[in-house]
Amino acid sequence: MYDNLLLFGFDAMWSPYFLAANVLLIVVYLWFVGPGRRFFKDSTSVSLSTKTFFILSIVLLYACKGSPVDLMGHLMFSAHMTQMAIVYLVIPPLLILGLPNWLIQSIIEAPIVRPLFQFFSKPLIALLVFNTLFSIYHIPLIFDAIKTDMTWHAVVNIVLFVSAFCMWWPLMNKAPGYESLSGIKKVGYVFANGILLTPACALIIFAKTPLYATYADPQSWVQALSLCVSPDMMASIPQIGPEMFNMLPLVEDQQLGGVLMKIIQEIVYGSILAYIFYQWARKERAKDEVPDPSVQPHSPHVSISPKL
Repeated sequence: MYDNLLLFGFDAMWSPYFLAANVLLIVVYLWFVGPGRRFFKDSTSVSLSTKTFFILSIVLLYACKGSPVDLMGHLMFSAHMTQMAIVYLVIPPLLILGLPNWLIQSIIEAPIVRPLFQFFSKPLIALLVFNTLFSIYHIPLIFDAIKTDMTWHAVVNIVLFVSAFCMWWPLMNKAPGYESLSGIKKVGYVFANGILLTPACALIIFAKTPLYATYADPQSWVQALSLCVSPDMMASIPQIGPEMFNMLPLVEDQQLGGVLMKIIQEIVYGSILAYIFYQWARKERAKDEVPDPSVQPHSPHVSISPKL
């Protein structure tokens, strides 16, 4: 499989410009949370764990969108769904955990951003917008149109990522004034997310025929592949087709993609539920340890007998 991918060249496999952009993003972030934080109001030092979360989110972003995984996502539907699951279900919560409150508030409280973010990050709206967009994206006619047009592909991926960030915000943010869900509501929010994402996965898992022309039709497949492979490179590789790169029959690859999406979703949501219960238990323990000011401390009574 890897030998076949080498046919597309280094640029298609490793996206050096995207790699440079991600490295630059990490450098800029480290400067902002380091020497540059003096330019931000009420900024505080940033912990190593926060920096690690941010860097991990960027590394995963490059792995999904810049490494051979991205190329494989154009060749195999199962790779595409794995890519989607990581980009929209794993990276956004890591990114939120990796942005200190004072930095993220300086972004989302900008005059143009603030009203839009306040509206689209409301729990119910964020929940419905992301899951609706994700389901619409995987309608075969729409999916094929997006996968074969560079502009639409870029716009839709950005919109989906922003909506995923807004969807995760009520669960993961710790910014003052933005805590919109209590512990039990967070649990319901996670379960609602799992339910709303299920129909799209079920459509893919239980389909008996290939749904997407970009993985089944050679002409559409080549057109979709041209989004990440230069025309000159495509012209230098004659007689290529989907069968050269997909190790599974189309329907089985499609079903595997739906299963992988659902498995990754369950792992991520299960981890978030564990995180929510841990935070709740820690708050309850802290409440128990705080002494009640209405209860006066008991002082031992000392009886002194008079001398005879």
